[in-house]
Amino acid sequence: MNTAILRPSVLPWRHPLRALRSRLQRWFHERMPRSDTLVLTQRNVYILPTRAGLMMAFTLLLLLVASINYQLNLGYLLTFLLAGSAVVGMHLCHGNLRGLTMHLTPPMPVHAGQAAALDIRLTSERKGARHGIGLGVIDPDHPGDAHLAWTDVPAQGSTQLQVAWATPRRGLHALPALTAVTLFPLGTFRVWTVWRPAAQVLVYPAPEAHPPALPAGEPQPGHAGSARQQSTGEFDGVRAYRRGDPQKTVVWKKAAQAFAAGRDDLVSRDTLSSQRQQLWLDHAHCGVSDLEARLSRLTAWVLMADRLGLDYGLRIPGREIAPDQGPSQRARCLEAMASV
Repeated sequence: MNTAILRPSVLPWRHPLRALRSRLQRWFHERMPRSDTLVLTQRNVYILPTRAGLMMAFTLLLLLVASINYQLNLGYLLTFLLAGSAVVGMHLCHGNLRGLTMHLTPPMPVHAGQAAALDIRLTSERKGARHGIGLGVIDPDHPGDAHLAWTDVPAQGSTQLQVAWATPRRGLHALPALTAVTLFPLGTFRVWTVWRPAAQVLVYPAPEAHPPALPAGEPQPGHAGSARQQSTGEFDGVRAYRRGDPQKTVVWKKAAQAFAAGRDDLVSRDTLSSQRQQLWLDHAHCGVSDLEARLSRLTAWVLMADRLGLDYGLRIPGREIAPDQGPSQRARCLEAMASV
């Protein structure tokens, strides 16, 4: 008789000190007010020696002990010269960040899986330039692994810097905490600050990679029948191009095929045919059962219909958006699906 041996599931082990550090970091960040503009002062700028600074302090201690033991005047000179340079470097490093103003422009909406671009403007009123300033997003699980983007700020001027943040999922999300760091001029001290922006980013559902063709149009009241649909997602009802037709009505795919065959004939969508039917993107008619899969397919259909210049409406649980077209219609539909 075979006996099955039950083994406990292996969970990823996490160092207790790292977990404690993450909790302390969250507690520290939650105490900070959110703002899209931050002026760095001595109250929100922090300084600690780096590993190179600690090694330099240890070296200075050895030099001092050796100079005392052997009564070396040149040893005293070298020790206090290096110590004085370190103190001056500490003052310059702290002043390189103190007095800087940071302003964040609210990010544009993105699709799930895409990185949100955070545009930050650094402004300095000091007469001297500021060198070696890094900005990055703080990782809550690995606080010391922030990927920094480096820049210099000119004297009495400003500079623009962009950092990326990988959005977690669809919906409206608060931006994570940011950090500004400098090691200038010697690298023996690390000066940093923590910034919690007040802006939020809207994350749309991710579009399906290979969606099916657009659904068939529904007949409008007072018109019988419905428009047929091709496998490419384009509706029947096209005619020869007439001078004065808007560019959005031109079927550019057919035009590209005609140009490739050596012809210059253009075709436009028949507006009379399009007036007899309405394109509705219905949550209940997506052909998949999972909610996220349905929203992903609807997102792909919205982008496809917008690219073809069609009038389309959207039906999702609890909301119906009337047929329309253009960037405003696309934004309304995507925002509605992001908040489902």
